Amino acid sequence: MEHKREPPSFFSTVSTDATRLSSPPQFSSQRNFPGHRRRASARRHFSLGRRPRRARSRSARSSAEERQSTAMATASIAALDDDTVRSMSIGAVFSDFVGKINSLDFHRKDDLLVTANEDDSVRLYDIANARLLKTTYHKKHGTDRVCFTHHQNSIICSSMHNLETGDSLRYLSMYDNRCLRYFKGHKQRVVSLCMSPINDSFMSGSLDHSVRMWDLRVNACQGILRLRGRPTVAYDQQGLVFAVAMEGGAIKLFDSRSYDKGPFDAFLVGGDTSEVCDIKFSNDGKSVLLSTTNNNIYVLDAYAGDKQCGFNLEPSPSTPIEASFTPDGQYVVSGSGDGTLHAWNISRRSEIACWKSHIGVAACLKWAPRRVMFVAASTVLTFWIPNSEPELASAKGEAGAPPEQVSL
Repeated sequence: MEHKREPPSFFSTVSTDATRLSSPPQFSSQRNFPGHRRRASARRHFSLGRRPRRARSRSARSSAEERQSTAMATASIAALDDDTVRSMSIGAVFSDFVGKINSLDFHRKDDLLVTANEDDSVRLYDIANARLLKTTYHKKHGTDRVCFTHHQNSIICSSMHNLETGDSLRYLSMYDNRCLRYFKGHKQRVVSLCMSPINDSFMSGSLDHSVRMWDLRVNACQGILRLRGRPTVAYDQQGLVFAVAMEGGAIKLFDSRSYDKGPFDAFLVGGDTSEVCDIKFSNDGKSVLLSTTNNNIYVLDAYAGDKQCGFNLEPSPSTPIEASFTPDGQYVVSGSGDGTLHAWNISRRSEIACWKSHIGVAACLKWAPRRVMFVAASTVLTFWIPNSEPELASAKGEAGAPPEQVSL
């Protein structure tokens, strides 16, 4: 790992260009940005909080659904250890859609999951009770990247069709299936989308070699970074710093309130020239997780840029995989090109579990922010929870056959 500082004139000396198109609204914060080396640790929302909504008729629930809901509701993040991660197995399966799932996202504070599907649908799930809540269709523009806003019924979705019109991003209400706002600017497909955890700002990275900054309250782009290669973006959990991964394994860190001044730090992932297809911060802001198009996974120190560990997986040329931190930042879970799922203990740099995914190559995988649960998706969506009957899972962490599919 090579650690590299960029000079103040970075954007003027390289083909990368940063332009603030208009001054975005200033948001007050009780915490000051601490500079190059320190960031306040992110707040962790590990408690389960609200109870799941009670079903209309308890007698109508099957015993299998009761056990599944109880397991999901009682699992504690504080109890996460090697044995718990190793015991993960499929608790629910959804396949009532056509084609594959393009992307998915968890709400930060509510037990909700949203998916964008190849059949031009957006689907909202209650993860505490493993229920599909709502489906909306968007035939004109399609659905590609998706992420929640701060409201539980509002999302940002990128378009798959008609990109030449410039309607690349839409602010949608799941409550009444209404488009609240269009965001015009990108001329090619959006491949990375991220909402700020502290305000109404969000970022998008596109194959048109640009990263754009937006505000939910206005249509106009608030700022633009012109880059080389495919850009991937992520905010840290405080929303004070964002990272942009670009061509050649370069990761650049920006102050989200003065990004037009250029990056305050930059890292180079040495020895891997493949493009970064996904980037994530750990909840404590100390680590950065990278997934590349060659199915290599790296965990970097977010302050020094040092490579903490790296894992090589089976390639999947047409399907980039996604990896995810657990909420405590101690484990990484990922899919692989051979149709398996893997979990590693970061501190020991060792694999602790390998499961058959039962769904082929899992292109989408995320760990829920408030529960001991992760989801993996391809042409099927699976919810993974700790196995309440350990004798059904082997000591190596292999998942048993998936349960019967949830009928909706």
